[in-house]
Amino acid sequence: MGGAFVAAAVLARLGSRIGLPTIPLFILAGILLGPNTPGYVLVEDPHELEMLSALGLVLLLFYLGLEFHIDDLKSGGRKMAAAGGAYLALNVGAGLAFGFGLGWGTEEALVLAGVLGISSSAIVTKVLVDLNRINNPETRPILGIIVVEDVFLALYLAALQPVISGADNLGSTVWDFGKAFGFLLLLAVAARWGTGIVGRMFATKDDELLVISFLGAAVLVAGVAEKFGVADAIAAFMVGLILGNTGSGERILHMVHPLRDAFAAIFFFAFGLSIDPGDLPTVIWPVLIALLVTVSMNLLAGLLTGRIYGFGPKPSAHVATTLLARGEFALILATMAAGAGLDERLSPFIAGYVLILAVIAPLAAGRSHWLARVLPGGRAWSRAGTGVER
Repeated sequence: MGGAFVAAAVLARLGSRIGLPTIPLFILAGILLGPNTPGYVLVEDPHELEMLSALGLVLLLFYLGLEFHIDDLKSGGRKMAAAGGAYLALNVGAGLAFGFGLGWGTEEALVLAGVLGISSSAIVTKVLVDLNRINNPETRPILGIIVVEDVFLALYLAALQPVISGADNLGSTVWDFGKAFGFLLLLAVAARWGTGIVGRMFATKDDELLVISFLGAAVLVAGVAEKFGVADAIAAFMVGLILGNTGSGERILHMVHPLRDAFAAIFFFAFGLSIDPGDLPTVIWPVLIALLVTVSMNLLAGLLTGRIYGFGPKPSAHVATTLLARGEFALILATMAAGAGLDERLSPFIAGYVLILAVIAPLAAGRSHWLARVLPGGRAWSRAGTGVER
């Protein structure tokens, strides 16, 4: 664990000197020091860091929930649903068509629909933080799309698992789906009407007690959520949403910041450990086609979101590039596919696809002003040079 922290820190410091984002450098550290590349192996088994990696994801999404206020959901619920629905329709639909086009099988196509269709909540959150865009006007729609995606994710996993495992019990499928939906509904009710009660439970002037309390709540609810078939990420987000609207919200936001940064580095390092670069050449052409599909669909989704919210070229470009990354959900699907005995090409395809986007997405997000110049109205915005977002 100490070696992982140090390796991530050294590479990140070197990369920052030439303007590279930290995410791909943390992943690169994992690849170089993992079991799939020659040279010194720091971690033989990626599962050794599995719990710390999960904690990194939970803290990233918990922080995101703290930044996302209930008032944003009340005032922009319809627009959020429209933008999130459009994003899913474009990306999941294109992913499904791509999957069937490859001809690897129906179950494989359903897996690929999720791989190409769902953004990485962890990478999106880290990009927003690294680029200091948390308070930008387009960030609320981006977070709204992430919320819609994560709700879809929970229901999608509940429905997909029995399909790819060959289950023929409709009752069991409906029960799993109902459990996931019911737990999400319970969290939503708590976020809407339970902040007063929760606020009194967390009201303490002792910083030590507050840290232990919010960390325990976030991790516990995330763990319980997995038992109900709901992604731990969305559960952690909902806990952050609830606590962020209490009287202790600002203090919690300040306290979780260093924890988030430390364990997020471990999350991306562990992600790199699971990638075998040697598998990429066998699926390079499907990966390149999938990248083209994803970039195109994200561009369309960014333009649609900009139209829904009345944004100009710059924030629309931010939306399109920030949501480009794919990550933890794709890896979950790769694990499910391998366990179900699906096409063996799926695992290296997903690894290569996710790795390349994990590198490209932060770089593209940091240079989204280049894209803004070629979007409708971009030339006028570039000439004006006023920095106005609309």
